[in-house]
Amino acid sequence: MAHPGLAWLERSEEGRDWLARLPALLAECLELWELEAGKPFEYAYASLAMPVTCADRGEAVLKLSFPDRESAHEADALAIWDGDGAVRLLAHDRDRAALLLERCRPGTHLSAEDPDLALDVLIDVLPRLSKPAPEPIATLAEEAAWWVSYLPGSWERAGRPCERRLLEAALDYLHELPPTQGQWVLLHQDLHGDNVLAAEREPWLVIDPKPLLGERDFAVAPIVCAFELGHGKRKVRHRFDRLTAELGLERERARGWAIGQTLAWAFDSEYSKAHLETARWLLEAA
Repeated sequence: MAHPGLAWLERSEEGRDWLARLPALLAECLELWELEAGKPFEYAYASLAMPVTCADRGEAVLKLSFPDRESAHEADALAIWDGDGAVRLLAHDRDRAALLLERCRPGTHLSAEDPDLALDVLIDVLPRLSKPAPEPIATLAEEAAWWVSYLPGSWERAGRPCERRLLEAALDYLHELPPTQGQWVLLHQDLHGDNVLAAEREPWLVIDPKPLLGERDFAVAPIVCAFELGHGKRKVRHRFDRLTAELGLERERARGWAIGQTLAWAFDSEYSKAHLETARWLLEAA
């Protein structure tokens, strides 16, 4: 059952416990939904996902997630979207953090497409995802407060890998933006080219939400720092300019959210250098 992408979970007691329970969780879900399992998908970081065949639904995907704060309301978000631009939720077992999902065929990643075509797709789907949603989905304000709580310490532990002014700019935005937000909608805070798959029901479908409730100006942040769509000052600013202009967003608020989230995800990431460069280019774009 071990998957190389899940090895990081061995570093915590909670992670080791979940990995130990994973074979039993899988067996229980296969029995519960009468599934035949295929080989797990290669990519794994916070979940184990595999193609399955259902007795009454045909092809699907079984996803078993490591229970954490970011994935806690994935099923709620998918239920609200109800297949409108995103994969359909077929069944959900909250106690097991298990989801039965629509299968995307052919399932290739949007990141493999031309970057401007990928932006066309994302600009089309974002308004469809921005639906009103009820609590208890976590709010953007709560997430921003969490980022603020650990950012200075993460910066220190990482050896101060960027200039202090970049850190302070991110903290300033994360303090200032939450209380002045516009209308709240459902947000996908990890929307990038690898979380959109080619499908048959629609040409492209979004997967793997880490949902939040907050203003639309935040929605472009993960796309702006999506280096798989092209990395470099010109490319980052081109994405930012297209997204904010064509979606009618407040440019300064979108820039602040993008800098804040990018820094929050930078210091403990293997992609730290790219994230820090992205945040710096955005800060210089004022």
